[in-house]
Amino acid sequence: MTRLRGFALALLLAGGGSVLQAQSLGRQVVPRAQAESVAVTTSVRSQYVVHCAGCHGLDGAGSRIGNVPDMRQLGHFLRLPGGREFVIRVPGVMGSGLNDRQVADVTNWVLTTLAPASLPADHVPYDAAEVQRARSNPLVDVAAARAGLLEEARRRGVPLD
Repeated sequence: MTRLRGFALALLLAGGGSVLQAQSLGRQVVPRAQAESVAVTTSVRSQYVVHCAGCHGLDGAGSRIGNVPDMRQLGHFLRLPGGREFVIRVPGVMGSGLNDRQVADVTNWVLTTLAPASLPADHVPYDAAEVQRARSNPLVDVAAARAGLLEEARRRGVPLD
C-alpha cells in the first residue's frame, strides 16, 4: 500500500470518510453557511451540564467550598416572599448565556429533576416572560438578598442553609 493510500485509509477510519469521498470524486467540499454550530446544546439537561454543573455539580449538590448553593433544595426558596424572583435573578443565571426561554426551561428542569422533594405543592413553572422581567431588575447585592431569604426561612421553619 502506498503512503498516500495508507494516509487516506487512516483518515477514513478516523471519521473523515465523507470528505475523502467527496475529494476522491473531484467535488469541492464547502461548509453550509447556515449550519448550526456543533457547540449549541439543545436538550435542557445538556444546557444544565454546560452552564450550571461546573459549579453546582451534575447532581446539583453544590459545594460548601466557594459557598455554591445546593440546587436540590432550590424549591424551598419558592416558599418565601421574593424567593421565586431571587432564584432567576442571581448572577449565575443572568450571566449564563442562556436566553429567557432556556433559563425558564433549565430552572424548571432543575426544580422537577434535581429538587422535586423541595417543591411546594402549588408550584407554577417559570416562563420566558417572567425571566425577561427578572433580567430588567438584576440583583445588586446577592449576598444580602440571600442572607435575608435565609433569615426568613429560619423564621418560617423552611429548611434552607
